[in-house]
Amino acid sequence: MTFNHREEHVDDHMLLVQANLDDMNPEWMTYVMDKLFDAGANDVYMVPIIMKRGRPGIMLNVLVDEERLSAIEEIIFSETTTLGIRYLHASCHRLAREFERVETPWGLLTVKVGYHAGKLVQYAPEFKECEQVARMHEVPLKMVYEEVRLLFLQQQRQKNALPL
Repeated sequence: MTFNHREEHVDDHMLLVQANLDDMNPEWMTYVMDKLFDAGANDVYMVPIIMKRGRPGIMLNVLVDEERLSAIEEIIFSETTTLGIRYLHASCHRLAREFERVETPWGLLTVKVGYHAGKLVQYAPEFKECEQVARMHEVPLKMVYEEVRLLFLQQQRQKNALPL
């Protein structure tokens, strides 16, 4: 999926596709999720549920643009045990997003930054980069993550992008 959210906007042609799964090995779900993302899903998540007659199950949720629906349906029907899919029309308000680089003791790392009405409101280090650094340097992941956040804030204050 390409990153195309430099401007804050609302996507009106989205679907939330849901399928309840009660007789499927949960170990298969990460495989299914990867396939759904590869097919263009914007988001995929699962919720544990209790189904009729007290059976434990999983509710699979896929957020996707209407234009990519057929590929998503194909994966859900071929890779899961569901016999049916629900569709809910959705509009998604997306913040303007950018990636910024921060100099850290472990080199340059990336922070995803979100803007609402032109104002910085969200920021988070890229998890996979932090995870890689933690493994490579044998330091706690939370230390890397917190250090990147702190350095990003300092960088923003130096640019006068945030109040002191």
